[in-house]
Amino acid sequence: MSVNLRVWKWQFWQQIVLSLVLGVAVGAVINNTAADGSKIATDWLDPFGDVYVSLLKIVVVPLVFAAIVVSIGRLRHVGNVARLTGKTLGWFVITSAISTAVGLGVAFLINPGKGLGQLASEKTETDPVTWTQVLHNLFPSNIVKAMADGNVLGVVTFAVLFGAALVAVGERGERITALVDDLYGVMQNVVWWVVRLTPVGSFFLIGSVVATYGPSTLEPLAKFTGAIYLAVAIMLVVGYPVLLRVFGRVSPLKFFRNSWPALQFAFVSSSSMATLPIAQRVQIERNGVQPAYASFAQPLGATIKFDGCGAIYPAVAAVFVAQYMNIHLGIADYLLIALAAVIGQLGTGGTPGPALVALTLTLTTVGLPLTAVGYLIAIDKIIDMARTLLNVTGQIAIPVIVSRSEKLLDEDLFNAPKGDLGTAPKDVPAAPREAVPVPA
Repeated sequence: MSVNLRVWKWQFWQQIVLSLVLGVAVGAVINNTAADGSKIATDWLDPFGDVYVSLLKIVVVPLVFAAIVVSIGRLRHVGNVARLTGKTLGWFVITSAISTAVGLGVAFLINPGKGLGQLASEKTETDPVTWTQVLHNLFPSNIVKAMADGNVLGVVTFAVLFGAALVAVGERGERITALVDDLYGVMQNVVWWVVRLTPVGSFFLIGSVVATYGPSTLEPLAKFTGAIYLAVAIMLVVGYPVLLRVFGRVSPLKFFRNSWPALQFAFVSSSSMATLPIAQRVQIERNGVQPAYASFAQPLGATIKFDGCGAIYPAVAAVFVAQYMNIHLGIADYLLIALAAVIGQLGTGGTPGPALVALTLTLTTVGLPLTAVGYLIAIDKIIDMARTLLNVTGQIAIPVIVSRSEKLLDEDLFNAPKGDLGTAPKDVPAAPREAVPVPA
């Protein structure tokens, strides 16, 4: 079997795996042969890793602002389904909060970052977070300063107000909304470029860690992976089935049977956006959701509803990083993690690498070091399949629950025996503009 030596032609996840293997190998050589591996890492590896981290910081604020304004601006076109919109958004927030709580609970149970050797022995001091600081972050007095300081919570608050104002002024706001929509498209491309640098950035970040502390620093990743899969399993087996049965009053087994084509594709593709056309057909042709509502709720869910990437993953990762770096977090910090994970989803959807953006946003909000991002990328492909599976499950389940509560669900279609999805789609409203391809 021939091997394509043109690495740039490889799949994205393969490039990342190669860069991490090379990074670990280079770091191990430096750690075992150099008299002072940490100095070599500081002089030759850290500068390039820092550039990658800085690029991540640069794109977060404008991306979050544009994504939220655009999402709210789309509400202008839903008209008669305002109540459906309110219920949909409400359930998005509630289930995201539940997922975040499950992620934090599993992290506390497993302690994926505790007792991890030399790196954990380095105590890092951080200022305690107070509720006054949280309120000031949520409602900054100067939005320009908030953007410059990377205060993403303040940017989210301002974006919500700005987007709502654009909707309120009607036609006069449509030109600005279109302009922000174009900005969002541009930022998606910028994020794509930054994400394409992930193999390079991860090489220097992981190489620096291994060169300084040795290959043994990679051991806790198995524990972290287990924590993510356990939290996802709890939501799939317990969380959403209970919500579907109690509030949707539908059979969870039939829901998963109907939704299986989309869920299967989500797991394999690791992309919510790529799954959107299949998910929308599943909603209309198998779950009995009305096309007019599905055409709104499904794209919206694929834009702002990420229980795996935006709730469970950053929650577990934040606890992992804090434990690994021996940073003490108080109750206010954990509440801030939960808040950032829930509302931060508004700014991560439809972007390349939403989990990476969500993780960056959450760690920045709590003041945890972003250098750990390169460390966690090592197993990103493994956990991304589970994250995306949960993302799409939530994106499909919420419209079913809302439709059932509004007596709009076609129960005969929902309960009918199902065969294959088929090849020719029915008359389904067009999806929104294509997003930049998401790397696997």
